[in-house]
This record gives sequence, structure tokens and C-alpha cells, in this order.
Amino acid sequence: MATLLYNTRPSLRPSRALSTMLADMLRDSQAPTTQPTLTFIPAADILETAEGFELHLALPGLKKEAVHIEFIDGQLMISGDRPNPTAAVKEAAATATEANTMEVNTADENKPAVVTSEAPAAPRFHRTETNYGSFTRSFRLPDTVNVKAISAELNDGILRVVLPFDTEKVTKQHIEIR
Repeated sequence: MATLLYNTRPSLRPSRALSTMLADMLRDSQAPTTQPTLTFIPAADILETAEGFELHLALPGLKKEAVHIEFIDGQLMISGDRPNPTAAVKEAAATATEANTMEVNTADENKPAVVTSEAPAAPRFHRTETNYGSFTRSFRLPDTVNVKAISAELNDGILRVVLPFDTEKVTKQHIEIR
């Protein structure tokens, strides 16, 4: 006796199934947001070289004046603030309004006061994937680091902190038996 198989599901073309599978795989893994965050944690890489440790922190768009580095009780504290573009435009608008008010107050009494509002409108976020706000990262340093010789530089959005070993401290020593 012959067996008949009945397929109740509509057949899909192989290319359609593959397209659906690829679309599911390539779909964004991050949920889209329309509001910037208030805080964030910058990505960090820690490297060990023959001279000491290197700490690389990803801080795109920050100026060196916006970053603060301190050593407190065995910990290296790195903090700063990255304002979002909306806040920067609002701040510029407030400054422009104050300047216009000052001009009106100092204008000639006989001339009519004309106040112009040329403040740019704040941009609206449609999707936010960049991190904004304040950040703080702390790293516990080993005793082998020479704290007085720590140096830092900020180039191309990467903060590079060099933590050299303290050559005067002995961390390992072989003792001969006499």
C-alpha cells in the first residue's frame, strides 16, 4: 500500500525562507531608544607590557578638559561628562536669550526695543545608540605600579593611561640557600 503525505502548510520558496532567516539574524540586537542616557560606562582595555600596564578608555568626542583622573586609596578614578547635543543647543539658546536681554537693556532709550529670537531649535532624537551623560570608572591598582609616574593622554577619542611598574619594589626574588 502506498503512503500519501499531505502538507497543510503552504510551501515556501527556499529563497524566501533564507531571506527571512537572514533578516532575523541581522536585526538590531539593541533596542532603539529616543532619549539619551544620563550616565554611561565607557569601554576599557587593559594591557600589560614589559614596562607596566596600559589602560585604554573609549571616550569619543570628549575634550581633555572634560575628563578628570585621580588616584585615591589605591584606586585610579576616571570621571567626566559628555553632554548630549540637545542639552548643548538648549544651553546655547539660553545664552543667546540672556545676550538679547542685555542688548535691550543697554539700547538707546529713544529707539524702540526689538528682540529677535534666533536661537536654533533643539534637535529631536529618532534613535540613540551613542552614550551621553556623566561617567565614572575606577580601577584598583596593584602595589607594583609607580603611582608618581602615571601619565595620560587623550588622542582620537581614546584615553591612554600609562601605569609603569615600580622598579624599586621587589615583587619576586629567588633566595639561595647557603
